[in-house]
Amino acid sequence: MRESGLTQAGLADKVNAHLIGTGHEGTVSDRTVRTWLTGRTTWPHRRQREALEAVFGCTAGELGFSPPARSRRVPNPAEDPVRRRNFLTTAGGTTAAAAVAFVGPPPRVGTSDVLRLRSGLDALMKLDRSRGGHEGLERAALAGAAEALAKQKLGATQRIRQRLFSVAADYTATAAWSAIDARQVDRASQLLGRALYLAGMAKDPVAEMRVWNSYAMLAHHQDEYTEAVDAAYAAQGTTIARRRPLYASLAHARTAIGHSNLGDRQAALRSLGHAQDALGKADTGEFRPSWIAFYGPAELMAMTAIVRDRIGDAAESEAASHKALDAIPKEFRRNRALATARLALAQLHQRDVDQACTTASTVFTLMSGHPIPGRMRSLLGDYYRDLITLAPDASIAREWGDRYRSEWSRL
Repeated sequence: MRESGLTQAGLADKVNAHLIGTGHEGTVSDRTVRTWLTGRTTWPHRRQREALEAVFGCTAGELGFSPPARSRRVPNPAEDPVRRRNFLTTAGGTTAAAAVAFVGPPPRVGTSDVLRLRSGLDALMKLDRSRGGHEGLERAALAGAAEALAKQKLGATQRIRQRLFSVAADYTATAAWSAIDARQVDRASQLLGRALYLAGMAKDPVAEMRVWNSYAMLAHHQDEYTEAVDAAYAAQGTTIARRRPLYASLAHARTAIGHSNLGDRQAALRSLGHAQDALGKADTGEFRPSWIAFYGPAELMAMTAIVRDRIGDAAESEAASHKALDAIPKEFRRNRALATARLALAQLHQRDVDQACTTASTVFTLMSGHPIPGRMRSLLGDYYRDLITLAPDASIAREWGDRYRSEWSRL
């Protein structure tokens, strides 16, 4: 578990995921894992052993388990089974009643419910990677949050309740992110406040960090650059960012963008350096939630391109954009389109108008078949304004403007 970076709850989730994937109910909890660790359970159930072996890639024996010695005790053949049953019923009645009262009814909601809801969240994030934020995605995310909160009230254990709060926080943060990407800033602000409350109820530092990261982005789109820096610092201060370099890197990169918007060159470059250092220390094999799957060297290069362009280093911004596009996975179509738009801006700011317009037109090709999200529309609007400012009489600028207006009208 230490080698894999798994907590007790994390191992329970992985074992349950394997069980559910093989057609069985996922009933392992962190309490079950503790019985394995303490030795109270020396030989788990066969299905659990098989799941553990699949998770760790080694045998149950290599994990420290051993089957119990077979009992050699033979029942007394002379004993009357009816008489023995009557004795147990009479003499053990009090004990049995006490045991039933102590254990209580099984919880109506368990780990399998959490895993199912999590898988739905992963499906929404996959949709976001391709299409970006839109009303349907937001509605689906809010429905997932409502279901998680409804199940939270159905008598689950405290641990399961917290995990359901965590799921609800992630779904709500996903809805908020969709609203940010669609440039619905007022709705996004309301949803982020709700997500932060749910993350607190869940005591989930990962969800909390996600919300502050989104707050920084929202403030950026509202031109509240000081607030964006403050939110990014709040993301840096979360427990998960202090303990896990991957999250710290994202928080520092977000801070760098905030400083670049304020025109603070040195602070922006310093934060970028911290982001690069932290990412270099991140464990590439560690488990990460689907919402942060986008972040890595490629995305850091894309964010570096933003910072460099904002502080006037257009050539460096272009180089960073090329590096990002070389590495962003194809399934992250929206992110590739955004990085392409950033590349076009960097080329335009170097007065390479023809190349910039050719690059910017690629954005429409990348997003073909889907409406362009509001955040991308805004970025393309920035490009068009800079284009007509720098080259108002260029024929290619007029041609690009015609296509821009045509694409803008797409629903």
